[in-house]
Amino acid sequence: MNRPSWVGTTTFVLALAGLGVAAYLTIVHYVSPKLLVCNASGVVNCEQVTTSRESMFFGIPVALLGLIWFVMMALLCSPRAWRSGSRRIEVARMGVVVAGMAFVLWLVYAELYRIRAICLWCTAVHLIAFGLFVLVLLYGRATAPEG
Repeated sequence: MNRPSWVGTTTFVLALAGLGVAAYLTIVHYVSPKLLVCNASGVVNCEQVTTSRESMFFGIPVALLGLIWFVMMALLCSPRAWRSGSRRIEVARMGVVVAGMAFVLWLVYAELYRIRAICLWCTAVHLIAFGLFVLVLLYGRATAPEG
């Protein structure tokens, strides 16, 4: 199965979009949650989510981890990386996207059941990560294994 030509561009654009949102959330984390352009009451409460105990992972802000993850995905999904056909890049891309999706699932669980609030910015990041996950899973290899 050949990879459609749009996959490389789409994954790169998604990674850059995620990078932008993650950068915004990282800035908000280090500057002030008051910079959030989001509801601050009720079920949708970005401030509650981004300042919760779950907003840190082993002492590292989750927003910063997201920023680092999207930098890695932008590099692994760059047009040059897709064109390389390198098995190492394919394995790294698959490993990074699977690890990221596993973390996203934990974060969604934390929002729904531990924090009991949703952050719309975080949801945007989760949806972008899911899109990358699906595309990399479906088209991560240039050809299907023979068997």
